[in-house]
Amino acid sequence: MSEEAILNELNSITPNTLMETLGIVFTEVGDDYVVATMPVNDRVHQPMGLLHGGATVALAESVASAASMLFIDTSSQEVRGIEITANHLRSVRSGIVTATAQALHNGKMTQLWEIRVVDELGKLISVCKMTSIALSKA
Repeated sequence: MSEEAILNELNSITPNTLMETLGIVFTEVGDDYVVATMPVNDRVHQPMGLLHGGATVALAESVASAASMLFIDTSSQEVRGIEITANHLRSVRSGIVTATAQALHNGKMTQLWEIRVVDELGKLISVCKMTSIALSKA
């Protein structure tokens, strides 16, 4: 499947989800990574007018989960995030943040992803790690 077809598929499953609410858009895929963007505006601010850490984690989990789906047989398996950690290093008030999920481990059942979130200048905002598991569809 082409990169464009994969991106179209990933973006087609976001309507009526948290990803749509947060404005998350998948923008790039590679052999072991997926990239998504999210606007920083009032919808994702905490009361001090900064990007909410929870919104950043939602972006990180969304991009890592999407990446996980590319490594399984979606006709017989489903992905679940089982652990996520985040280190928030810098604040953002506006603009666009970009998250890149890169595979650190791709096992038969579990995958480990590092997600780097950067601002429009490429400055590191957060570093997250997520473990996902592939489960059989019931």
